[in-house]
Amino acid sequence: MAKRRHGAKDEILLVPFLDILCSLIGVLVLIIVVLCVSQTQQTEGRTPEEIQMAQEHKRMKAELLEREKLDLVLKEKLADLEKLQAEALEKEQRFLKFRKLMSSSKELQQQNQEIATNLQKELDDLLTEIDGLKRQEGESKKSIAELIAELKKREVPEDRKVPPVLVQPSGSGMAESTKVYFVECGGGGLKILKAWGEEDYRLSATAEVVVADRAFNHFLSELQKDKNSLILFLIRDDGYNAFNNGAGRAESDYDIRVGKLPIPGRGQLDLALFEKYRGKVPPPPDPASESADKPKA
Repeated sequence: MAKRRHGAKDEILLVPFLDILCSLIGVLVLIIVVLCVSQTQQTEGRTPEEIQMAQEHKRMKAELLEREKLDLVLKEKLADLEKLQAEALEKEQRFLKFRKLMSSSKELQQQNQEIATNLQKELDDLLTEIDGLKRQEGESKKSIAELIAELKKREVPEDRKVPPVLVQPSGSGMAESTKVYFVECGGGGLKILKAWGEEDYRLSATAEVVVADRAFNHFLSELQKDKNSLILFLIRDDGYNAFNNGAGRAESDYDIRVGKLPIPGRGQLDLALFEKYRGKVPPPPDPASESADKPKA
């Protein structure tokens, strides 16, 4: 039974407190929903096109691995075929030798019929073995043809190859006097992109090689002479360790400005937007000429 109300002065209203409590619960539920939705939609800053390209790259990489396995099997089959052909040739030569011996030694056959019988038996065995080798050779050729056809099926068509990656300047651009040099980082190595001539220069990104490589240190020495020089490291998905070693050498030991730009996917790099900023350095001197120029002791 409800209690009888007393005077207005003794009544305590709980409605404002309950309203505040309900509002607080609603705000907490809304925050939880927003966090859950943001977690499910988080893609590490990549666009849907980049995610699709990464998935396509992963699939194509698996296909390439499968093709490498088929290539290995094909090489083994070819080696077996060459071995069988060599054995067949040897058997045929022995067969010709025995036939010549038998045809020119009738007197020997009469004197020693047992030897002739053994030779005939060995000859029959050789013919049987040659027939088996020829059948095996045909099977090997068939297997090789099937492997070649499978490799052709697995070839990546031109319209499905990884498109080139257009490298774009970040921020508001760069000064007109800047000379940019590009170094690609990936797969445990560094690649200097056409800093001299029209060929790229590759080197391992291990700390020992970065410190001792003659061409890389010549490249850094030339850039050190110009304060407007900038090395832009283009970092592939597996190139952060290579970047740390290469950029650390350039900054710490040569005091050269460096920048970094992550590169999604595995496509060829398109540096057309940087063409007017790209710098060139003299090629590294030939080691033979360097040793000739040194004074003799």
